[in-house]
Amino acid sequence: MFRGITATTIDAKSRITVPTEYRDAVNAACGGQIVITVDVDRCLLIYPLPEWERFEADLRALPNVGKQVRRWHRLYLGHAKPREMDGQCRILLPQELRDFAGLKKNVCLVGQGNKFELWDQTRWHDSCEGWLQEEANSAADESALEHLSV
Repeated sequence: MFRGITATTIDAKSRITVPTEYRDAVNAACGGQIVITVDVDRCLLIYPLPEWERFEADLRALPNVGKQVRRWHRLYLGHAKPREMDGQCRILLPQELRDFAGLKKNVCLVGQGNKFELWDQTRWHDSCEGWLQEEANSAADESALEHLSV
């Protein structure tokens, strides 16, 4: 499972290096075969190939008659790019995906269990502040979260 936040950089050839602590897990999960796509939060999603195939199958199984499902198909499937880690555990990030997510040099790789999110570092920090503010102002029923402890 992928968890935690790692600050990293995009090199001059538009690649990120998979952090050392995740390399064995990525190779075990997919032999370095990954899929990168966009997310509605303006970050990139990086899936090990088997996890992507499960997600893609679930998405394709949804009835394609609703506008939301068609949008998800266009966004997630339409932007999906298969990639392979090179011998130095680097992943090439396509220009159109970097542009979509506003990725420059400094980025954050955020573990999400079965996948990673890749964020522009400034956008990540701004989003975190916004989420914390939303939580502080939230009047939502917290009973569903009572069993969790931090």
